[in-house]
Amino acid sequence: MAVTLEHSELVSRVIHDGDLGSRAAAEAYIGGVCFKQGPPTLIGAELEWLTVQGECPASGPSAAPRPQLTALADALGPHAPRSIAPDSPALALPGGSRVTIEPGGQIELSSAPFADAAQLTSSLRDDARYLRDLLESRSIRMVSAAADADRHPERLLQLPRYRAMEQSFGGIGPYGKLMMCNTAATQVSVDAGADRADVTARWTALYAMGPALLAAFACSPVLHSAPPGAWASQRMRAWLRLDNARTRPPLLDWPDPILGYSRWALDVPLLCVRRPDDTEGRPANGNGAGHDLSWSPPPGATFADWLSGALDDEVGRRPDRHDLDYHLTTLFPPVRASGYLEVRYLDAQPGDSWTVPIHVLDALLSSRAVIAEATALAAPLAGHWLDAARYGLADLDIRAVAVDLLSLAAANARGTDAAREIEAAAERCRNGRIPTAESGAHGTGGSGVTS
Repeated sequence: MAVTLEHSELVSRVIHDGDLGSRAAAEAYIGGVCFKQGPPTLIGAELEWLTVQGECPASGPSAAPRPQLTALADALGPHAPRSIAPDSPALALPGGSRVTIEPGGQIELSSAPFADAAQLTSSLRDDARYLRDLLESRSIRMVSAAADADRHPERLLQLPRYRAMEQSFGGIGPYGKLMMCNTAATQVSVDAGADRADVTARWTALYAMGPALLAAFACSPVLHSAPPGAWASQRMRAWLRLDNARTRPPLLDWPDPILGYSRWALDVPLLCVRRPDDTEGRPANGNGAGHDLSWSPPPGATFADWLSGALDDEVGRRPDRHDLDYHLTTLFPPVRASGYLEVRYLDAQPGDSWTVPIHVLDALLSSRAVIAEATALAAPLAGHWLDAARYGLADLDIRAVAVDLLSLAAANARGTDAAREIEAAAERCRNGRIPTAESGAHGTGGSGVTS
């Protein structure tokens, strides 16, 4: 979201010509486009909900059928994404948020970037209400849940990207389809930083704080069809288990996150290879089935392999920057570099309590001094992702760090309303309680269905 970026000669050449040419050019390009450097002033968020159509059964808020894609397209009208309505203008909602559909019918709002977290949450809240009203015109309801407790995973979107993803993840275990179809997140995006040192500090802080904040906002203990096991965040369990090479970068080996991320990205196995004669988002028939060409790459092949010519026979061409841009969207680490830093380790929150983690991250990144203090507080838990996802606040050491971080955030919140929300969350964590709709400042009730 930062607006300034110093391009090296290699980055400029790749952007101008589209030709990667060498691994060095690809690494330079990734470092330039994934970590845009400039004053860190902007914040954005993405909110996801499960969706159901019809009456809410007594067995659970997500037990009703998934909506038909045609019903979603009709309800959204000009705001429908092209993945379900190829000729849609895909207009933003009044507050600037854009709508996307996830493979299992989950619906997502992606905000515009804002300079103020209060403006961001106000705009998202208005757009969420607007979206709810659109969907209810076709008896479709949004369910505030990070994991589907009632339904088997079912993929509605039949685009080649998701066919390739399901095939790849299916060879590893059950978690890929569960993640794609039965989970939802709250994601927060922040600027990468003013310069290389600032980027390193912010990146390090977000990863160090990750396990504690994951535990603080974990609220998905039940995921239908998941293997047995008690977890505070079944959603994050699915992410961490589905493909280690793609979701768990070796951060301890990265003194420089820009260089480390660039090298790691090229060595992650390809998830899919776009075919020039098969257009994603323009299905050949009305139910999104698309063409028959496979986007699945040779097993185990990396982007670096493709770049070096090792896949010339299988793919028939070398990659260009558009292929690399696409490959970068198939990386799913807890924090993803996308020009800005995208925090992906937070469960979707009940009701409107998604405002709380937005204000927490905004406060903890508010100054270099706060960033340094937060990093130091979180250091004992750095890398303890599985423990945080499994035990959450039931682990007293994790709980203590979570409370310390939220207390620091409350002390540095930008506004009394934000401070009040964070203080309530800190008290909830101190008592070992998971988030509920009532725990947010604008809760909508405990049913899990927005109303």
